[in-house]
Amino acid sequence: MLNTNVDEIVSRALNEDIGTGDITTLSTIPKEQKISGRFIAKESGIICGLEIVKKVFEKIDKEIEVLPRVSDGDKVNKGDILAEIKGPAAGILTGERVALNFLQRLSGISTKTAQMMEVVEGTKAKITDTRKTTPGLRVLEKYAVRVGGGINHRFNLSDGVLIKDNHIKAAGNITNAIAAARKNAPHTLKIEVEVETMEQIEEALKAGADIIMLDNMDIATMEKAVKKVNGRALVEASGNMGDKDLQSVANTGVDLISVGALTHTVKWMDISLRF
Repeated sequence: MLNTNVDEIVSRALNEDIGTGDITTLSTIPKEQKISGRFIAKESGIICGLEIVKKVFEKIDKEIEVLPRVSDGDKVNKGDILAEIKGPAAGILTGERVALNFLQRLSGISTKTAQMMEVVEGTKAKITDTRKTTPGLRVLEKYAVRVGGGINHRFNLSDGVLIKDNHIKAAGNITNAIAAARKNAPHTLKIEVEVETMEQIEEALKAGADIIMLDNMDIATMEKAVKKVNGRALVEASGNMGDKDLQSVANTGVDLISVGALTHTVKWMDISLRF
């Protein structure tokens, strides 16, 4: 499911929240006290992060059991039980907030992604994320995008060549930038170029770009751009796509729609833990 970075992410989140100790719980709850509870959806959505919830409580107390009643990727409705939990009350109370933070945020991302995928259904366009992720949480947030039915763009700067406006200015022009990338980057990496005009599209195609990123173009210009590319490269629509009519964007014939809002401004799903 996820790589080994998850252990480090969960540990860091727990250390941040617990500090030197959960004073409220330590001073009010006997160590021997046992309790059971349920994670409950307070609105409909796509669930993501149940394995992270289990990992949170495993790190706090091995006696705590988390029993999922649904799986990541399942659609749930308001009032549905997502998981049951039982064990020492002190440990459950100490991990409650961190577990919910992960579950609510990741489920919010999955839900938003699924909603966007539904909008573009019937077209060839795929919804993809960006690197506009919460620092330190990228592996989880990009996992949530996949759970919601989207696909991942670059995980990091070493995954592919993406020549943007500042690269073009520094290199002199698109042709120079692509030529340098072909010479110096591994041959296994795709080369994507961000463009703003039809002239730049033509230059990028002549220089051998694999992917053309249309930056902040209106619908009519996107349609012209797709026709100009004519299958010679993949076409990605980008630039405030979270505010655009995604169906109209998809209908232009683009292959990809990258949406930073999937991770940088997503609404968390409302979920509670009730004893």
